[in-house]
Amino acid sequence: MHHRTSRRTLLTATAATAVAAATGVAVLPGTAQAAAARTSSDSRLKRLIARMSLEEKVGQLFVMRVYGHSATEPDQADIDANLKEIGVRDATELISTYHVGGIIYFAWAHNTRDPHQIADLSNGIQRAGLAGPTPVPLLVSTDQEHGIVCRVGEPATLLPGAMALGAGGSRTDARTAGRIAGAELAALGINQNYAPDADVNVNPANPVIGVRSFGSDPDSVAGMVTAQVKGYQSSGVASTAKHFPGHGDTSTDSHTGLPVISHTREQWAELDAPPFRAAVAAGIDSIMTAHIVVPALDPSEDPATLSHPILTGILREELGYDGVVVTDALGMEGVRTKYGDERVPVLALLAGVDQLLNPPDLKVAWNAVLNAVRSGEISEARIEESILRILRLKTKLGLFRDPYVTHRGVDRTVGIRSHLADADRIAERTTTLLANTGALLPLSRRSHRNLLVVGADPASPSGTTGPPTTTLAGAFTELGYTATALSTGTAPTQAKIAEAVAAAQGKDAVVVGTYNVTATSTQRTLVSALAATGVPVITVAIRNPYDIAQLAGTGYTASLAAYSWTDVELRAAVRVIAGRADPKGRLPVPVQRADAPAQALYPVGYGLSYRS
Repeated sequence: MHHRTSRRTLLTATAATAVAAATGVAVLPGTAQAAAARTSSDSRLKRLIARMSLEEKVGQLFVMRVYGHSATEPDQADIDANLKEIGVRDATELISTYHVGGIIYFAWAHNTRDPHQIADLSNGIQRAGLAGPTPVPLLVSTDQEHGIVCRVGEPATLLPGAMALGAGGSRTDARTAGRIAGAELAALGINQNYAPDADVNVNPANPVIGVRSFGSDPDSVAGMVTAQVKGYQSSGVASTAKHFPGHGDTSTDSHTGLPVISHTREQWAELDAPPFRAAVAAGIDSIMTAHIVVPALDPSEDPATLSHPILTGILREELGYDGVVVTDALGMEGVRTKYGDERVPVLALLAGVDQLLNPPDLKVAWNAVLNAVRSGEISEARIEESILRILRLKTKLGLFRDPYVTHRGVDRTVGIRSHLADADRIAERTTTLLANTGALLPLSRRSHRNLLVVGADPASPSGTTGPPTTTLAGAFTELGYTATALSTGTAPTQAKIAEAVAAAQGKDAVVVGTYNVTATSTQRTLVSALAATGVPVITVAIRNPYDIAQLAGTGYTASLAAYSWTDVELRAAVRVIAGRADPKGRLPVPVQRADAPAQALYPVGYGLSYRS
């Protein structure tokens, strides 16, 4: 007979492990006291697991998307999307039907409209979890890396992304950024963040990582990962290092294909492993898998997400990691290439995964795992190992004590003045000056007051900032310049280039925001045409710092790297151009010559300053 457990009983049964957080009494890791506390906690959690039906156990393994701003009253369009994709109307029905252990937020799923709404959605999700036959709170997660991957936008604090922090080179800043981001997520009821990115970006052509990485040096990346993990987790949010065993040397996007990493076992240990070892040493709460093939680590050429040699043999046994392992999204093509959607979740669990993230068809995936357990392909003991890890994390985060958040807590934490000021200060230390012919910069308002700002206007990562040309022009205007914005796009046409050239007439300088310039990009043509007018041209790479290599010979006068097109980084770049801040950023990756990729145009650590 299946017994219903009251929330009060559940809270009492699991509260012992949160004594340190609740009372301020430290329980030191590795001590007999800590071992005893964990044994006691595990006993209680195992009794909780024993009360679950098999369906509830399977549900705990899944983290799922759901459309809507509310757990119970989403808009009709979101109800329709949920019915079409998941077969449920809303988050509450999702939880009651599938007993999912977690929900992931996306801006495109309309989960993140504004801070109070997000907090209410989180509370609604937790109420649904605690209303189940066996009351269990949920892990609410999102991808809030900052920089170019950001699900929660303004008025929350937006911070520099990983490569910008790598350019700043300050582990203190990286930890501060993690602490601020973690505190704001926690206030919103988001308790698991899929950050930081622990990939070492050694391939300039990497289409999916790039500026999401802290850089190309394994030890530097490891130090920044450690700092961010400590920052996030000090604020009570689970941090997630990704994408194991390392996604930094790919030229294929795992969203659309299956990348293959050709590193030898020795190269992997030297290049890719250090940040993950550092994350484990820092007490990382969760690690996300990569949908990549690494033949040197698993000759079967299964994606790492489905590889027992990689996830159990290396991550669990060699690196000694016993925390939660979560897959990258199971709807990505990289994990679906070799096996069908029914087999992927089963193989992932057999490989050593704990959480199955966002399968394309939850009913198919959920039933596949349920049937695999019933048939004996996966033992019930195996899934209980994963459930125990998940419940340990929920306990550590205090979710059994109190999973709810308040509007007052949101107002006291999210987007507050001190956080915004810290974000600006950190961003100023990341902007990298790569070229400054004739000491044009800092740009004098006396001689170069009248500016034209042109360039790419990619969509805001969070949907709440930009467009970049408008942000740049506005920031210049605030500093006393006269600035006009003209969006020319990532592939400017001849007509748009002609319009920009005409607009440059009579200006004192032109600022061009560039975005992933290639050898055949018409962004090169735009810069050349503007430089030919005789007006000084300042280029600002608003994503990858590699743009400058492709702009060789175009005639620009000065060039900077901002590493992202969010407002905080663009405003910082303007302050640097205007001389309100000294350029302190240093390249965390090498920039190779476009005509001779074996040669470095600018090495790691390069960056100009206004001060000798």
